[in-house]
Amino acid sequence: MSIIDNLETLRVKGQDSALLRYSLGNEYLKQDRLDEALEHLAEAVRMDAGFSAAWKLYGKALTAAGRADEAITAFGHGIATAERKGDVQAAKEMRVFRARAEKGLQRRA
Repeated sequence: MSIIDNLETLRVKGQDSALLRYSLGNEYLKQDRLDEALEHLAEAVRMDAGFSAAWKLYGKALTAAGRADEAITAFGHGIATAERKGDVQAAKEMRVFRARAEKGLQRRA
């Protein structure tokens, strides 16, 4: 049984949580299954808007899916969340990812 199968089994059994959705999103992203990754990461940040790591991964998945505008917004939420929590490193990383997404948009314009 794969990690995804194990996580999906937990979810179906009612053990759903932001952390579980983050973990599913991460595993799907590793397999380049962007639709599934985005679905679970969006749910993770909906369930816990204060989950800065989920915002970061959600932004990365949106960037990978070519949805730079949405990624920039997600990174903005993640930066604000990380700063409120005092997570300086996560905020710094998301600023870098957001800048890359903004550069990608400028190249397309």
